[in-house]
Amino acid sequence: MRLLLLGGTGQVGTEAQALALPAGVRIFAPPRSAVDLEDSAAISNIVAAESWSAVINAAGYTNVDGAESAETKAAAINATAAARLAAETGRRGIPLIHISTDYVFNGRKGSPYVEDDTPAPLSAYGRSKLAGEHGVRDANPRHVILRTAWVYSPYGKNFVRTILRLAQERDRLTIVADQRGCPTAAYDIARACIDIALRCAREQERAPYGTYHFAGAGEATWFEFATAIVELAAGRIQRSPQVVPIRTVDYPTPAFRPADGRLDCTKVLRDFDFTMRPWREALAETINRMQIGTEIA
Repeated sequence: MRLLLLGGTGQVGTEAQALALPAGVRIFAPPRSAVDLEDSAAISNIVAAESWSAVINAAGYTNVDGAESAETKAAAINATAAARLAAETGRRGIPLIHISTDYVFNGRKGSPYVEDDTPAPLSAYGRSKLAGEHGVRDANPRHVILRTAWVYSPYGKNFVRTILRLAQERDRLTIVADQRGCPTAAYDIARACIDIALRCAREQERAPYGTYHFAGAGEATWFEFATAIVELAAGRIQRSPQVVPIRTVDYPTPAFRPADGRLDCTKVLRDFDFTMRPWREALAETINRMQIGTEIA
């Protein structure tokens, strides 16, 4: 069984390639230089290259603030490329697993979002990801869209690595405390994507396709998340900075973010028999894997 993975150098893609796989399962993750997601022909060619058992799209333009001034590029990667990938896999009957985000919602519901809630993105990034969802649904009925949130890992650019870096430079960290969500380890997303891809490949006619929410169990504010990072890294960082809560209005950013983007994951637990790790447990495991002082430089 051969799985095609796009976005192999990202957080989820890196974790996916490190996973132990069942016998007979192989992942092919072409480098960015081999598949330009802004080139529709490149996408067509890679899908046509083999009879893939399933395709995982973990690629994306993920710079939330950067997308405000680069919306065309964000849309090209998150929407146009996703739609092309869905069209190419759809015409061949190949299951497609596509990663999306809680930022398709505006955060004003007041309770965790379920899959059928109406999206209303606040940012260019959110709009591009929502357009990508539409493109995937329209072009490939054998799709699983996995919305996730607050992704972190030992790799790349993410909140955990940023806080650990700042904790070694500063005695005081001011962190937004009025935005709430679900911190999610890229390792867990990668494992879910592989498990879903394998099930869809084996049960192509009966697999539970559709849109799902997948995030770490529990919830936190960015302030609570940062506080946990500093606490769990105690003894491994030179300083123990004070973490101070602030309001969103005190830390303006180019992109608006949902104040409450919590995701209800009941559906994915039921249909795929997953167990969500509590976010603090997953965070502790991730920090323990990091070579603090070198990896986060």
